Amino acid sequence: MPLTGARPLRFRGFSLPRLTALLPLPPLALPGLPSLPALAALPSLSALAALPPLPFLAALHAKAAGRVSPALLKATALEAAILAGHLVLYPSGIAQERRAAPVQPPSDAPRLPSEGRPPVLLVHGFIDNRSVFVLLRRALAQDGGRHVESLNYSPLTRDIRTAAELLGRHVEELCERTGHRRVDIVGHSLGGLIARYYAQRLGGDVRVRTLVTLGTPHAGTRVARLADAHPIVRQMRPGSAVIEELKEPAPACRTQFVSFWSDLDQIMDPLETACMDHPDLLAQNIQVTGIGHLALPVHPAVVTGIRQALDLTNPGADARQNPGGLTVA
Repeated sequence: MPLTGARPLRFRGFSLPRLTALLPLPPLALPGLPSLPALAALPSLSALAALPPLPFLAALHAKAAGRVSPALLKATALEAAILAGHLVLYPSGIAQERRAAPVQPPSDAPRLPSEGRPPVLLVHGFIDNRSVFVLLRRALAQDGGRHVESLNYSPLTRDIRTAAELLGRHVEELCERTGHRRVDIVGHSLGGLIARYYAQRLGGDVRVRTLVTLGTPHAGTRVARLADAHPIVRQMRPGSAVIEELKEPAPACRTQFVSFWSDLDQIMDPLETACMDHPDLLAQNIQVTGIGHLALPVHPAVVTGIRQALDLTNPGADARQNPGGLTVA
C-alpha cells in the first residue's frame, strides 16, 4: 500500500503521525549511492565483507519479472539511503559500549516508581553492531529519561544459545548496577531471536519485562542460502534445532512480546516469519507497511510505536483482546 495519503492509525489509543510528515521519502536518484563502493573498501569496514547481497538490490531483482510498485521503489530508495548512512556510522559502533552507573536525580526530586521505567537494552542483528540504534537510542533516552544501553556480540559468534547466555550475564549486571529487578529489550533481526531464546528458554523472563523484536525470523527465514556457511545463519533456518526449541511449550514465561514486521522486509522469507505465533506467549504482532528491513530500527513511526509499547504495562496481554494487531503506515 503506498505511503502517500496514508491515514493516521492508532497504537493503543495513541495517534501515530503521518509518515510523510515525519520522514519525507528521498528521491530515487540518490547522490550518495555512487560513493558506496568506496565506503565498503575502507579498512575499518572489512568486517562487512561477509554481508549477504544487499537487500534492496535483492528486492528489485525479485520484482524484475513483474511490475514494481511505487511503494516498493520508495522503500528500496529508503533502504539504500539508510544503508549508506549506516556504513558511515558502522566503525563508531565496533567497540563495546562503556558502562557507567546512571545519573541519580537530586534527593528532593520527584521520582517515578522504580519498576515503572526499567532500563532498555538494545541488541543488534547479524554482522552488525550498536551503531544501528543511534536514532532509536536517542529517542528512547529523551522519552522521560530512560536509561538505555546497547550490547555488542561478536560477529564470530557461532551459536544463538551462546549469545543468549552472554545476554543473560549482561542483563544481570545491568539490573545490579541500576537497582531494577527487570529490564526491557529491543532486538533487531537476529538480536530479537537471541533475546527471545534468553527469555523463553534460559529463564530470562524473570528479568525481561517486555521484549520488542524488529524484523526477527521467529519461525526461521529461507533468504540468502549462500550464507549457510555461517552456523548461526543455519540456526535461523526453518526447522533448525533452535527454531524447534522455540516452538516447545513455555507456559510459565512471564515476558511480554511485541513483534514489528514489515510487508516489504526482503530478509524475511516468508514475511510472516517475523510474527510471533506461540500459544503460551503473550505476544502482539504489529504490521509495518511500506518500509524494509533496515528501516525498522530507524523509521520515526516505528520508533514511536516502540516507545508506546514500552510505556504499556501489559502490551502482550492487550493483544489477546485485539488479535489482529495494528498497522503503522
